[in-house]
Amino acid sequence: MATPSTELGRSRTRQRRAERLEARISRKQKELFKRAAALQGRSLTDFVVSSLQEAATRTVQEYEIMTLSARDREAFVAALLESPEPGDRLKAAYRRHQERMGQ
Repeated sequence: MATPSTELGRSRTRQRRAERLEARISRKQKELFKRAAALQGRSLTDFVVSSLQEAATRTVQEYEIMTLSARDREAFVAALLESPEPGDRLKAAYRRHQERMGQ
């Protein structure tokens, strides 16, 4: 018999997993995925969803997070701390921007 907290937990799981994702895969791929899931003691669905989420997270991080070498980091910080004064063209562009923005 399900308790109210068990029912609430199931309801939340259903709400979180409201979307479906379908993909055509080869028999060989499915066998590989099932074997990997079994080795981890997980269901095929859980294995596929968590693996896909990990891969997606890594991909997004690769495109959104810039990793610099020590040398590059030093050059970047030096450029920030020792930046030259703005040139005449940049100053003129700034003035035009201020005028257009009514400041």
